[in-house]
Amino acid sequence: MADFHQTGVISTLHRLGRRDIVSLERELVRHAEARPIALVLPCLYSELHDVALKGIIDQLSMVPYLAQVIVSVDGAESREQFEEMRAAFDGVRTIDGGPTTLLWNDGPGLQALIQQLEDEGLDPGPAGKGRGVWLALGAVIAAERARVVAVHDCDIRDYSRELLARLCYPIANRNTNYEFVKGYYARVTDRIYGRVTRLFMTPFLRAMKSVLGPNPLLEFLDSFRFPLAGECAMTTDLARSIRIPADWGLEVGMLAEVYRACSLKRIAQVELVDNYDHKHRDLSEADHTTGLHRMVADIGASLIRNLASYGIEFDAGFLNTLTSAYVRLAQDAVARYHDAAALNGIPFDRHEEELAVETFQSALRGAGLAFVRDPMGGPQIPNWNRVTSALPEFLPELQRAVEADLS
Repeated sequence: MADFHQTGVISTLHRLGRRDIVSLERELVRHAEARPIALVLPCLYSELHDVALKGIIDQLSMVPYLAQVIVSVDGAESREQFEEMRAAFDGVRTIDGGPTTLLWNDGPGLQALIQQLEDEGLDPGPAGKGRGVWLALGAVIAAERARVVAVHDCDIRDYSRELLARLCYPIANRNTNYEFVKGYYARVTDRIYGRVTRLFMTPFLRAMKSVLGPNPLLEFLDSFRFPLAGECAMTTDLARSIRIPADWGLEVGMLAEVYRACSLKRIAQVELVDNYDHKHRDLSEADHTTGLHRMVADIGASLIRNLASYGIEFDAGFLNTLTSAYVRLAQDAVARYHDAAALNGIPFDRHEEELAVETFQSALRGAGLAFVRDPMGGPQIPNWNRVTSALPEFLPELQRAVEADLS
């Protein structure tokens, strides 16, 4: 039986059986007449030869309702590599037959604009997914062709265009009236994945609640079944007004911004697919600069900074208490997932799970101590409203730079 329960403070839009994709897309074509839809794809050049990206491109070539497709390309170090990526997306077309737009983030045009931002004191952050998504949102805003923008990753191994349709539908449909939607799904193949959500994010939020008591932001974040999912959709008005981190805290930081900007009844999570598989990262327990170790440190830092902005004080004593509460809840989670895996006949390496908890504990403590030393940390990327206030011609210049790279 499909799950239909509503929990938390936001709406949950479940996957109740399988809807015919053709009828769903036909409805989206109709909705897109009033609310045109753009798709943003942050993509690495190294993903070009991965089977996952090929499958995504094949599926997107059949999508009939997109007014704009923006691929934000990082890691293309030469014009030849950029053109190779551009050729790969040649079959992905918009509703009027137009081509996919590619942003050459490492190209001379966009690099000059990034330098202009830095000279103005508007730091767009280091190269990476955060900056790539932010630039692509800017390109969507500059083109003024869309009122809805969806974002998803390019490493999804079992991609179906149904994922995109379900992600766009709650925002594109005027009768549902949402401003922001986050995707969620199961992460189970030959084992239970989603370690950062299962063993860090959820236990951390609940540890905070056990130490602090009820807190509106914590309740909001804990309402999401997969808060670290890379799939989301929003109105372009919201995309103009939110700031995002440039590091692995992107998803958490975006949720915190959405919490500030939107009424809770305008926020939802939507179940996209039955299951989801993408590239799995190493734990890197001995190296805090890479893998899940680095990811958790960035996420922890983003969480701590956002909670501090609501008046929560993080000193060394509080961090000790919080870390102890986190470890207890994370260890309880390991036991629960072990039991679920046993019931379903799924292999479960309990030692590996416990090692992940120990690594995440170290990352959390490092993030907390770094906050104590420097409460502001790295600045978030400024929102587009601030950029256009400081540099009124920046968005047209961004559009011209993108068009020059494509000419």
